[in-house]
Amino acid sequence: MDVSLPPSLGLSSAPDEIQHPHIKFSEWKFKLFRVRSLEKAPGEAQKEKDSCEGKTSLEQSPVVLDKLGGQKPVLTQPALKPHPKFSKKSLDDGKAREKAIHLANLRHFCRICGNSFKTDEYNRRYPVHGPVDAKTQVLLRKKEKRATSWPDLIARVFRIDVKADVDSIHPTEFCHNCWSIIHRKFSGAPREVYFPRNAIMEWYPHNPSCDICQMARQGLKRKRHHLNVQVSKKFKAMLDRAKQARQRKRRAQARIRNRREVMKKLTSCGKIHLSTKLLAVDFPAHFVKSISCQICEHILADPVETTCKHVFCRICILRCLKVMGSYCPSCCYPCFPTDLESPVKSFLSILNSLMVKCPAKECNEEVSLEKYNQHVLSHKESKETLVHINKGGRPRQHLLSLTRRAQKHRLRELKMQVKAFADKEEGGDVKSVCLTLFLLVLRARNEHRQADELEAIMQGRGSGLQPAVCLAIRVNTFLSCSQYHKMYRTVKAITGRQIFQPLHALRNAEKVLLPGYHPFEWQPPLQNVSSNTDVGIIDGLSGLSSSVDDYPVDTIAKRFRYDAALVSALMDMEEDILEGMRAQDLDDYLNGPFTVVVKESCDGMGDVSEKHGSGPAVPEKAVRFSFTVMRITIAHGSQNVKVFEEAKPNSELCCKPLCLMLADESDHETLTAILSPLIAEREAMKSSELRLEMGGILRTFKFLFRGTGYDEKLVREVEGLEASGSVYICTLCDATRLEASQNLVFHSITRSHTENLERYEVWRSNPYHESVEELRDRVKGVSAKPFIETVPSIDALHCDIGNAAEFYKIFQLEIGEVYKNPNASREERKRWQATLDKHLRKKMNLKPIMRMNGNFARKLMTKETVEAVCELIPSTERHEALRELMDLYLKMKPVWRSTCPAKECPDSLCQYSFNSQRFAELLSTKFKYRYEGKITNYFHKTLAHVPEIIERDGSIGAWASEGNESGNKLFRRFRKMNARQSKCYEMEDVLKHHWLYTSKYLQKFMNAHNALKNCEFSMSSSATLADPLGIEDSLESQDSMEF
Repeated sequence: MDVSLPPSLGLSSAPDEIQHPHIKFSEWKFKLFRVRSLEKAPGEAQKEKDSCEGKTSLEQSPVVLDKLGGQKPVLTQPALKPHPKFSKKSLDDGKAREKAIHLANLRHFCRICGNSFKTDEYNRRYPVHGPVDAKTQVLLRKKEKRATSWPDLIARVFRIDVKADVDSIHPTEFCHNCWSIIHRKFSGAPREVYFPRNAIMEWYPHNPSCDICQMARQGLKRKRHHLNVQVSKKFKAMLDRAKQARQRKRRAQARIRNRREVMKKLTSCGKIHLSTKLLAVDFPAHFVKSISCQICEHILADPVETTCKHVFCRICILRCLKVMGSYCPSCCYPCFPTDLESPVKSFLSILNSLMVKCPAKECNEEVSLEKYNQHVLSHKESKETLVHINKGGRPRQHLLSLTRRAQKHRLRELKMQVKAFADKEEGGDVKSVCLTLFLLVLRARNEHRQADELEAIMQGRGSGLQPAVCLAIRVNTFLSCSQYHKMYRTVKAITGRQIFQPLHALRNAEKVLLPGYHPFEWQPPLQNVSSNTDVGIIDGLSGLSSSVDDYPVDTIAKRFRYDAALVSALMDMEEDILEGMRAQDLDDYLNGPFTVVVKESCDGMGDVSEKHGSGPAVPEKAVRFSFTVMRITIAHGSQNVKVFEEAKPNSELCCKPLCLMLADESDHETLTAILSPLIAEREAMKSSELRLEMGGILRTFKFLFRGTGYDEKLVREVEGLEASGSVYICTLCDATRLEASQNLVFHSITRSHTENLERYEVWRSNPYHESVEELRDRVKGVSAKPFIETVPSIDALHCDIGNAAEFYKIFQLEIGEVYKNPNASREERKRWQATLDKHLRKKMNLKPIMRMNGNFARKLMTKETVEAVCELIPSTERHEALRELMDLYLKMKPVWRSTCPAKECPDSLCQYSFNSQRFAELLSTKFKYRYEGKITNYFHKTLAHVPEIIERDGSIGAWASEGNESGNKLFRRFRKMNARQSKCYEMEDVLKHHWLYTSKYLQKFMNAHNALKNCEFSMSSSATLADPLGIEDSLESQDSMEF
């Protein structure tokens, strides 16, 4: 008969969730007993059966006590022999139970340090593999850290990789102590929690001698298993570490208490702040703590809130930040005076509504904190009454944080007192009284640097450099905005004074010097030019009245409007013009008309791309158009009186940039598109007069433009001529290369801009229906439309470079004796060049170059170079020919290089015709192998056209393009100084700073500044010689000298 067995035998079908724990425990005990009994041998089981016969065993008992009644017997089925399958299942259940107990014990330990969670009274724990909590996430966001999960933070702080953890071996949570260590690590605050780096907790799988399970059994009254020696040592070391941690915690708490006592003594605000003991209501401790300052523990007065959300009295926190350092006194989070903010209005309303007791002895009234001040005024005679700083029903703000109107309202009584004292004692000088009071306060607080600065202001000496001087220093030293600002802050921090002016002051100063600031008027108005005068930097293509299809321009160009730039240049020279009028005994009120002669220059700057790393695939070339004011005359009577003349016309300091473009000078379409609006403005100014107020008087100016600062390549480009390799060799006359070689000297200037325009029309229309060769011979090499009017002249700088390149070639040919063997191979010619380069480097220290430049040309064209070359030539006759050729050239060179040859080299000017004829004779006889039927462009101009140009203009060197060439290096330096992501803005900055670099107004400040520095150096040197020990050195240096 089948009888239902009770659940205590382990055969219950009820789920585990609804079973009683005692039932589970008895079931587990029964299974364990049954498993052990099955492990006995069969013989022993039989003996045990015989000895126990007649007794009821648990397996063979016919009845068991009923759980409810306890005495009513219940029949049971006799036990059968257990099947091996059920025995194995019972054994697996026991092991699973042990693992479950081990996992339950693991939940009570920290994964990182191994400490038990029971030591924390708040039982705070954090998941190892979960996301970070909100507080930690806010901290990481402030510190700009990218970690968002605990495994990354634990690996970074403790050097523990928890991503490979197994839940059956490692705990899944860590304690609040380790969480605090992570916070200290990322907040940058001083660590008060110590973690032993060398003692990382190691976790092992469950075993019979498991430390975790044995530590959990210590609370049960069972037979304990003795721990092995190794486990006991680990446990002892763990206890020692916990003890040391507690000691460190107590020491840290003691330090915190000492620091708080120091801060209380530091603030010493007992006489100005109310104590919490004056509160009329006995509030809870946590509420009192929330409305009291965490430094002085008084009721908050003028409360402020830090970025870490702690609230303090304004005076207390400012004193602590000044003495203790820039961190919060409560949590050591970085905090600065500028971070302090007012709390929310709800908190302020609660604070002001608190009832406090009057501290006066004879008064027992209770008033709100909002009306406390009004009540205190009734106890003027009482000395014990504390004066609360609140006024007007809301926390009192600092004086400097108020508006100007609120400051006047608060200080009106003091102002009346000071005014009364000044009227009585100082004759009404309120300013002197206030400054003296401020000076005495600074001296009393030992702030002598600020006191010296204030005293200098009171004495009228000033405290720093003028903005114009600072701007001149910045531009002449090529400082970017960030570099100047860093220097400004560094000098201010070291000296304690504002010697340099901030950047906004420099920007205001440079507005006056840039075009577009001064008003002016043209009479009659300029055609096709706007009458607006406040025009600064504009796009290079603005003003171009043509469609896009006409000029497919893809470039970046920035420029000034020509008339605004000329006005700014004249106002920059205002002092020079007025001084020139006084020097000529002219009245200052003369209004003109003044005649201004302007030299125009235009040249390509080559490849200006940045060469750091990998530059662009295509070279980035640039072109600059600039002008120079050469001289200014005024009509006085029947003659023109010169009131200004440029002393250094070829200097980069007087060559003012007008247009900058990223383009190739050989690109005719782009050059025409960008320069056409500029040329249109120039043509309009020729027939109009400028009216400009200078020196308080409206004056009239006329302009003469002379385009002489062009090299031969650009002249051919803008005048529509063929390239320099053309048959028509000269840009001044119509001679061909063959005619120029047959007649080296006798030629005259025949070309002009008007004639070139006429020839272009003939070339375009071909009215006589001629062939290409006949038409080309008629127009004399004009193949494009001229768009810029140039003056037929010679550029002295490029003349030197071209002639030096020809002499360099003559030296090579003389070394190879080409006059004997004219048919030399290319390899032999390369060998001659290598021999010459090696010898010049050895004798003259001239390094070989790929392309002739001005510096190499000046060093090459000397008598010493000829003597060095003669050492490589065996023939004495050739020595004499070379020496004579170089001697003649050196006699002719000063004529076209000097600014005024009639004054500087009159003898060379008189002998120029004779020297040029002798030079041409040598070329046609001694060097016939080189110049038979051909001649170079610059040799032709040097020999044929120099006297005529000097007779017409008076000089060639003064009208050269050397100033524009010198500006090439300035462009690269200013571009490096103003490096920006956008090239458009970069070009604007380069153009602006290059213009300021050429300002005569800033140059005077810079010269005066350098003179003061040199004067200080000479004074200090003489003082050192007179007093080596420096005992008598008591001179105070000026602020500008200090820089």
